[in-house]
Amino acid sequence: MFIVVGVTGGIAAYKTVHLVRLLVKEGHEVHVVPTDDAVRFVGLPTWEAISRHPVTTSVHDDVARVRHVALGQQADLVIVAPATANTLAKMAAGLADDLLGTTLLATTAPVVAAPAMHTEMWRHPATQANIATLRDRGVVMVGPADGELTGGDSGPGRMSEPEAIVAAALQAVDAAPAVTDAASSPGDLAGLRVVVSAGGTREPIDPVRYLGNRSSGRQGVAVALAAADRGAEVTLVAAHVDDGVLGEPATHRRVTIVRAGTAADLASAVTRAASAADVVVMAAAVADYRVAEVSAHKLSKDRSAEPGLTLELVETDDILAGLVRARRDGQTVVGFAAETPTAAETAAERGRRKAIRKGADLLAVNEVGWEKGFETDENALLLLDREGRTVGEAHGTKRETAEALWDAVRGIHSS
Repeated sequence: MFIVVGVTGGIAAYKTVHLVRLLVKEGHEVHVVPTDDAVRFVGLPTWEAISRHPVTTSVHDDVARVRHVALGQQADLVIVAPATANTLAKMAAGLADDLLGTTLLATTAPVVAAPAMHTEMWRHPATQANIATLRDRGVVMVGPADGELTGGDSGPGRMSEPEAIVAAALQAVDAAPAVTDAASSPGDLAGLRVVVSAGGTREPIDPVRYLGNRSSGRQGVAVALAAADRGAEVTLVAAHVDDGVLGEPATHRRVTIVRAGTAADLASAVTRAASAADVVVMAAAVADYRVAEVSAHKLSKDRSAEPGLTLELVETDDILAGLVRARRDGQTVVGFAAETPTAAETAAERGRRKAIRKGADLLAVNEVGWEKGFETDENALLLLDREGRTVGEAHGTKRETAEALWDAVRGIHSS
């Protein structure tokens, strides 16, 4: 495959060297098109050595081949990584003042952009408007990730890892010819009203302490963003999520965020939103128990009393079961089940029993543990129907597994 990799002037350009290397190792013909600012971070000899092709930033080189147009015409795929705020603005405006700009205007191939910039620049309304414009034109956005940035600050704006960008880019190529195929094509969820819950609930013990869990909210937010990018109008009911996770959905024009704290708050918000929804996805990690009586004052240690503390716990309401009972004709209800394997049965076996018991149209089972499922960028989902039969599997980034989930949901909802 003939791939053009555009590199712009950001420190994340050093990661693009590895991205190009991955593509070359997979046997693709890769042509790197850096901007003048990009070569201040990584020089031309490096790009030529890694790509095995001559590299230039000028539209005036190789004029006989009309290189400034030929690259775009020949491309099967164009990747821009990193895509700075300035580059995204130029792409949205259709500017062609350098070789990368002319290549982007000359191509009809899928275009994938991996944004990278500081959090404030990412959240700026101008950047978000440019992102929305590019998405409407079919440009696939990968990231940005949430993490440590140049200068020591942290938040959304970090360029996604090369492996994730390559996977998303190749998936974009696979999806591009299938214009009539619903799977992963932009707009295939247009007209649907969707509710997604995300994050972990917190059940108060006293004004200071609470019962909670390790959910970061990333998977639920990825599900919401995937639906919105595919055309759905999304209500995202967010419990506690990690810092920065709500950055992108907060500025997405098809996402409305509703906050919830406890399991009861989440149940009320989801139930209210579900009354008008076509699809409801319960991706939140809801506490199974709450304390029977919340203390009005901080529980403090009393050294003269018996050591230790005993709390009486009671079960919280089963939100998914309530949604299934209230399900309207034509409405699709999707649940998540975080399971750990035991000596008696695997996580998949536990999930199958739960799928049959819950009766949701689709149950996404993910195995969790100390180092998997929660607080990671990757996930693996086993998708089961209400009879406990496997209808799909997904492995990869949380956005990739979210896309696979929506592919499965579409098959159920349209049947």
